[in-house]
Formats: sequence, C-alpha cells, structure tokens
Amino acid sequence: MRTRHRTATVLTASLVLALAAGPLAAPAFAAPPAATARQTTAPDAIALRAALARLPNADATAALVRVGGTDGSWRGSAGVHDLESGAAADPAARFRAGSTTKVVTAATVLRLAAQGKVDLDTPVQRYLPGLLTTAFEPISVRQLLNHTSGIQAGDGFGDAFEDQYAHRFDTLTPRQVVASAVAKGPEFRPGERQDYLNINYTILGLLIEKVTGHSYAAEATRLVLRPAGMRDTCFPGTDPRVLGPHNHGYQAVQQADGTTEFVDVTDWNQADRWAAGDMISTTADLERLITALFRGRIVPGPQLREMFTVPAGIEGASYSAGLQRFEYGGQVYWIKSGARYGYSTAVAATRDLSRTLVYSVGSTDAKGESMNAVAMRIALAALK
Repeated sequence: MRTRHRTATVLTASLVLALAAGPLAAPAFAAPPAATARQTTAPDAIALRAALARLPNADATAALVRVGGTDGSWRGSAGVHDLESGAAADPAARFRAGSTTKVVTAATVLRLAAQGKVDLDTPVQRYLPGLLTTAFEPISVRQLLNHTSGIQAGDGFGDAFEDQYAHRFDTLTPRQVVASAVAKGPEFRPGERQDYLNINYTILGLLIEKVTGHSYAAEATRLVLRPAGMRDTCFPGTDPRVLGPHNHGYQAVQQADGTTEFVDVTDWNQADRWAAGDMISTTADLERLITALFRGRIVPGPQLREMFTVPAGIEGASYSAGLQRFEYGGQVYWIKSGARYGYSTAVAATRDLSRTLVYSVGSTDAKGESMNAVAMRIALAALK
C-alpha cells in the first residue's frame, strides 16, 4: 500500500493540482513562472461555471465547489447523483474526504499539545513503547506531523485497483499497517528528509488513543469536529457505507475489448486509512474546518504555528503539520487534498482567509498518476 506522494515536493513549470495519484496520495500545487500577483477580487463566477460544464464526462461524474473568504463567495455543483438514474448531484452530499483527514488529526494532536498531554519534541517511542523496533532512532511527534520521521509505508491489499477492489469489504487494521511498515526498518534518519506518507498519521492516531484513553474518532470529534461545527462529518471505521445523503463514486476500468466500464466504488471499508484518510465529510464542513482553524478557534496560537511552519533545512520540503505550503501568483496558499476511489477532494486557503476553496470531484480515476481535468479547471478558476 504505497501512499507516497511523488510530486509533493516538485514544483514544475506548469500549474499542477495533482489531486491524488494512484496509491500515491496527495496533490501538489505548482505555479507557472509567468503568474502575476493576485489582486483582491471576487470569485470569477463565469470561469467557475465553465469549469463545471458538461458533467458527467469521462473524467468525473460530479463536482461540488465552495469558494469563500473575505473577497467574496461562490457555490456550485454539477453532474449526477448516480449514473443509473442520472439525477442531479446533491450539492450538500457527503463524500470520502481522503487525506484531508490529516488536517483533523494534526489539529487533534496540537490541541492535546496545548493541553499539556503531548510534547511535540518527545519521541513517539515514549508514548507508544514497543511499537517501533530498536532499528529506529528516536522520532519526535513533530516529525510525524511534518512527514520527516523516516518510517516507510505500510502494506495493504495491493497497489492495483483490481486487487484492492477484491478486498473492499475486508478489514486491515491500523496496527497491521504499522507492523508491516516497522518490519521494513527506517527509510532515512529522522529529520533528514521529508516524505509524505500515510503511516505518520496512522501512528498519530495510535498516539491520540494512548494519551487520552479514548478512540481516535471520539477525540477528533470532541476536539475538532464539534468546535468547528462539522455536523455532517464522521469516521466510518469498518463500515463500508457512506451514511446519509451522498453521490456515488465510480472508477473507470478498461475492459479487454477496449471499452471502459464505470465501476461503482461507493461502498468500501476504509479502516486501513483511519487517522490518515478515512473521514467522510461535506464541502460545507471542510470550509467550516479551515475557517475555524485559521481563525484560531480550534488550536491555540502557539500550537497553530506548527500548521504554518515547513521544516527548515530540508531540500524540497513543503509540508507542515497537516497542511502543505503552495505559492501561486505571488500568493501563499495552505492546502490539503485527499483521494479515495471515486472521490477527489481538496481544501486551500490564504492565511488571512481572503480566499478559500473546497471541492469534491467524483473523479473516475481518483488514484491515477495524471491530474484530473475537472479539478484542474476548478482550481484555475478559483485561485486566479
């Protein structure tokens, strides 16, 4: 189960909003060299409507978009609830939010740090004795948060869609994922490099449970979801369903005769993604999350700085605690994306909340290597 993000630290010469590749998971935002400084302006409604035109198509079955901030707001949706009925997509639908779960996990850990229950400089080995072998040097909680731990990716049910789909109702526990990662030994010394991997946040989930004595879901809900007003967000555990109103997700699968079949992948047990990526949410809730966070209503100031601090001295580093720094057109955005089969999601915001963007695209190749064309159009329209 490779969850490495190959392009996360490579800013190319074209605008790339890679929304979650293959088993490689998070998007990179890279700006063209000719980009001009962004002026304070309301969202471009014409460009945004154009970005959502002609859905469903081969790239996406639906798209839900919220652009907000002090510069103005825009809401839109397009596509279908499901391919069978052709009914219009529900703009308030729930969806699998993938690695945007990490924003919630990071905020939970930082709140515990503010309460004195977690020290970010303390090795995780002290909180979870016996979890890592002696092959690992001390790894601080902060190094898990910013992906500089050196722990390798855990294994899953295979890399190919067909292998994973065959096991979509099976359970792979977080402990099993961690055990498979630990067995490989370290990839590099802690703090030496930055390598975006789910395993860091899986271990943070175990840390949360150890120091609180409660489940990850209960603590993340108490410390983050509830204060942010995220009433339609949940952690499904081993339940393969998306409960509540939702649009179906599909994966395009090439057939032997050259045709493409769109396989319904809505129901899927996400237990192995857990604190790294199993959250179900809505665009409204994710907008509430990013707004409440950036205004300091969830994580106190001293700890909140961790979410806007990229580790120094590491070539190509762009990840902070739960977010990623992206500079485009002279403006710095803090972003996070996520992808599960059938669903690609992203949140982006300026630090001053002059512009926010949340979208969920019903991508038909959400884990593919190439950029989703619909998601790219949305981002170009929203951030210009």
